[in-house]
Amino acid sequence: TTFSQLSDSDIRNKRLHFGLVFQSFHLFPQYTVLKNVTLAKELLAKKQPNYKQNKKEILINIEEEAKEIIASMGLEERMYHYPHQLSGGQQQRVAIARALALKPDILCFDEPTSALDPELTGEVLKVIKELADCHTTMIIVTHEMSFAKEVADQVIFMDDGYIVEQGTPIDVFENP
Repeated sequence: TTFSQLSDSDIRNKRLHFGLVFQSFHLFPQYTVLKNVTLAKELLAKKQPNYKQNKKEILINIEEEAKEIIASMGLEERMYHYPHQLSGGQQQRVAIARALALKPDILCFDEPTSALDPELTGEVLKVIKELADCHTTMIIVTHEMSFAKEVADQVIFMDDGYIVEQGTPIDVFENP
C-alpha cells in the first residue's frame, strides 16, 4: 500500500507510532503539566468501544501513567503548574513527557535545545541521554555535535538537504 492509498484514519493511526518533540515546545498554555501530558491519550481513549462503560478506570490509568512519566522527567513538584510558570528546560521536559505518554515506537526531536540557554540545554540533554540509555529509538535533529557523538548509534550529517556523511559516531566524527 502506498501512502496516497491510505485513508485519513489510517494515516492518523500510523502517526501514533511517532512521538514529536518540537523546537518551541507547543504546550497548551491553558492546561497544567498533567493535562498537557494526558490530553492526547484521553482523546484517543474516547474512540475505544468500551470507553463509556470503563471511563473512570481508563482516565485513572491514563493519569497514573502520566504522573509516572512526569516524575521520571523530574517534574513531580510542577505537575499542577501551567507552562508560563515553568523554565524553558522544564517546558521542554513536559513536551518530552507528552510525547512519551503515547508510548511511541520512535521519538522525533526537532532541535530540542535550540530555544534554551546553556544551563537548561544540559537539563534536556540529560533527559535525552537517559532515554538513549533505556534504548529508546530516537531521531534527533541537532547542532549539538558533542552530544550527538556521545549518544547516537548512527549519525547522518546533512548539508543543504543532502547527506554528506553517514555512519557510526566514530566514523563520522573521527574518520570523516
